[in-house]
Amino acid sequence: MTEDVPAPPARDRAHEALTEAGAEDLVHGICFKTGPPRLLGAELEWLVLDAERPWLPLAPERLAAGHEAARALSLRSCLTVEPGGQLELSSAPAGSLTDCVDGLQADLDAVRAALGERGLVLRGLGRDPRRPLRRLLDSPRYEAMETYFDRTGPAGRAMMRASASVQVCVDAGQEEPGPLGYGRRWRLAHLLGAVLVAAFANSPAREGPYRGWRCARQGIWNDLDTRRSLAPPLDGEPRAAWTRHALDTEVMCVRADADGPWTVPRGLTFRDWVRTGGAHHGLRPPTAEDLDYHLTTLFPPVRPRGHLELRMIDAQPGEDGWLVPTAVTHALFDDPEAAETAYRSVKALTDGYGSARAPRNALWHTAARTGLADPELRTAATACFRAAGEALPRLGASTRVRDAVESFTDRYVRRGRCPADDSGEHEPLLHPAGKGQRP
Repeated sequence: MTEDVPAPPARDRAHEALTEAGAEDLVHGICFKTGPPRLLGAELEWLVLDAERPWLPLAPERLAAGHEAARALSLRSCLTVEPGGQLELSSAPAGSLTDCVDGLQADLDAVRAALGERGLVLRGLGRDPRRPLRRLLDSPRYEAMETYFDRTGPAGRAMMRASASVQVCVDAGQEEPGPLGYGRRWRLAHLLGAVLVAAFANSPAREGPYRGWRCARQGIWNDLDTRRSLAPPLDGEPRAAWTRHALDTEVMCVRADADGPWTVPRGLTFRDWVRTGGAHHGLRPPTAEDLDYHLTTLFPPVRPRGHLELRMIDAQPGEDGWLVPTAVTHALFDDPEAAETAYRSVKALTDGYGSARAPRNALWHTAARTGLADPELRTAATACFRAAGEALPRLGASTRVRDAVESFTDRYVRRGRCPADDSGEHEPLLHPAGKGQRP
């Protein structure tokens, strides 16, 4: 009788070389996790400013000290720092709008208090007007990102160092067709996107390439490389369309196995990397881990990560400004009646804009330039905000949230305005003598 020998450990599939079919299966299997919509999340990015002299850039040491004070807090949300020093709070997935809002609000209160002790404040603005733009974080990822983006112009650095948003995350939806089906919600997210850009535009530019735009942040995203920030075609099956889009987008960078700079190849799509094994570019074959990382370097206006991540909304002014896009987006996706109203409104709006994909079609361009001054966008926004307001009581929204949405609707939407039109919101960023850098 021979001695029993333990079986060898299973190989870690994350580190195995991928086949093209394997890569397609992985993306196809994770992009849309379907089921009845029940979870909501929000990611809030903020500029960190000096409380008394907000028009001046902060010294890196002082900004870093503020970040460390915030990191030391015990928070429910995930706190991260963007390359330019923007602070981001990402909520845990919440089972209701109330849970999402209450968790983020408690964490925001704690962060604001910690920063206030150091003479710092959070400010909701889609584009930082202060100059020069500086990168605070020094890491192989951000070094590689800048190298990649610099090949196509300055938009990449502006996005990394000077932009801030409210990102709202909703479930992908049901597998079956209907107002809450994932195919309808995927299409709604892209059609509604231009209305959200216009209604929440809060990055006005008074000079430079986006002079006169209400949402200069969207201009920056529009000027990134053509596939990385582009929506996939919406006329096909969503999983197949996203899988093709993801694999046919260029690889931004290849992580080093040890300390050292990451490789930034030229003109290599992920599909090419799989097919060639990287030999033509002096690379090793890609693994599932590489594919997972590649997906994090794609920045379309709506990103499928199992759930849908809506990325087109500017950071909002005021302490409670972030409540409105969070609540309105939730209502328009997760209340069946509001979802149907929103879909009909934006479908009619977008029928005349051809097949160019977001954000590079005429409608998105108009939304970024004019906000709700465009009469068609104003009409669609009015219908959508009315439907959201009617849905919020059905969704159990608090009086505070409902009042915030109603106040925003009355102040901006019904009047064809957006926060960028409200120049008084941005006066604290201006030098009192008029010498500061204007947004």
